[in-house]
Amino acid sequence: MRDITERRTKRIRDVLARRQPDLTLVIDNIHDPHNVSAILRSCDAFGVQRVHLLYTDTAFPNLGKKSSASAKKWVETVRHPDAAAMATALKAEGYALIATGFNATATPLPKWDLGRKTAIILGNEHRGVDADLLPLVDGTLYIPMQGMVQSLNVSVAAAVILYEAFRQRQAAGRYDRPSLAPDELERLATAWAGKR
Repeated sequence: MRDITERRTKRIRDVLARRQPDLTLVIDNIHDPHNVSAILRSCDAFGVQRVHLLYTDTAFPNLGKKSSASAKKWVETVRHPDAAAMATALKAEGYALIATGFNATATPLPKWDLGRKTAIILGNEHRGVDADLLPLVDGTLYIPMQGMVQSLNVSVAAAVILYEAFRQRQAAGRYDRPSLAPDELERLATAWAGKR
């Protein structure tokens, strides 16, 4: 039993040592619980510690245990009812706000520097990023595609974007040293040790 506890404690600390607190996603009124759950799984997989939930005109979906595969317990979520207040708060923390979409000034994903402090906004499945949020962003990214369809499922797009961020950050050695402050790492390690 002691060996199991020690292995679990080591795994928790190893995972937390690779968390990227300066990379986050904004889930903008995404209503499908399977999409939200898949996004949270990708966040956990690529070391995103916190996700912002902007729900201004729809309720946050009910995430069942099966659909979320428990990823929601490893990724912190912050709910926001107001786009402008959320954008102001993130910018005050030093985040660049990047929307996903296809406007005339959108830049391909690989050209973005995702090693800097970044919040990527994923829009609703049907209408994209809310119009009231677009004037507040610092730019728009798109995923270059070669087929007939113009876009990916939002959860797939999230995974592709986070993989590119992972690729850039791994090349820069960002996963080789803890990014969380020591006291925050200890707080999370204690909290995670109590989760089952």
